[in-house]
Amino acid sequence: MAAAPAGDSHPADAGNKFEDLSGIQAKPGENPYSALIDACHGSPAKIQALYATHRTTRNAQQREKFLCPEFSGLDIDPVLLRLEKPEIEPGFRDPRHCLVFWARPPNHIVKLACHLQSLLQKAAPNLWLMPPHRMHLTTLEIAHSRTAREIADLVALMRPVIPALTGMTMQRRSRLVKPMISYDLSAVAVSFLPASGEEVVSPPSDDIVELDGPKDDTTRGDHYTYHHLRRDAFVLASETVPISSRYVVPSAHITLGRYLTQDDHETPEQRERWVRTIDDINKWLENEVWDVKDGEFLGEWIVGQERGLEARCGTVWYGGGRTLLMGEGF
Repeated sequence: MAAAPAGDSHPADAGNKFEDLSGIQAKPGENPYSALIDACHGSPAKIQALYATHRTTRNAQQREKFLCPEFSGLDIDPVLLRLEKPEIEPGFRDPRHCLVFWARPPNHIVKLACHLQSLLQKAAPNLWLMPPHRMHLTTLEIAHSRTAREIADLVALMRPVIPALTGMTMQRRSRLVKPMISYDLSAVAVSFLPASGEEVVSPPSDDIVELDGPKDDTTRGDHYTYHHLRRDAFVLASETVPISSRYVVPSAHITLGRYLTQDDHETPEQRERWVRTIDDINKWLENEVWDVKDGEFLGEWIVGQERGLEARCGTVWYGGGRTLLMGEGF
């Protein structure tokens, strides 16, 4: 089979449209992140509720697809399949170059993510797992599925603002809480919600009390949410280049795995086991991880812990590519 073209979407996501299920519609030409914030009047509780609506609604949709009697199969990622099994097409290389800004999870979130992967793999032994050192949360996607030259040109235009973008989380701190497994026919992830007044349970940071420079409202409390961070990153980036993200939805997720074979989901019994496993994991997360301060696993993430935002380009799907600049962590 020929190499997958560098089109406008991920080839394995054709049957999984990334539609915004929160009910918010951005106007043409508007900062897409501002629309949700404005609709919520900046309220962290309302923003969290819309993120929760999006992920629970999407999970319900996907659950129906897995349990449907007319189930037609998983959406296998043809690019990842060729990268993992080069005998299918010797010499194949991912042609899709991108430019993104990632938030890297701190160690305690990586620990949780790896544990979740082990639980998922019990129900789907053939699941491809994202390596821990490649785990990431996409805060802003500038461009995708371009040639290497096109991305190099965008990087050249963005160089003046990359340090400010990667350093945003030092002064603009936002929290993510309440991890939950989100899934569809192509992949499975752990998703988070913007915080809204929950007790802080993260490990203390050396400089979290005192910051250099003038203090402002973005350094305290949850009224500055992760969605505000995405909005501000969009504003700063769009001063230099046009933004052409694949999708803009109220989701903060780390991909945990992708499907490379139908073997684990061929029968109704296997699919029921898969859905039941995810339901059980989500119950465990809610009861044993959410808002738990002294448990084995912590489910809270202050974006910028240990590492600032990371400007990354190249073939970044599956955690690849190269780092242009990593912001300072706290």
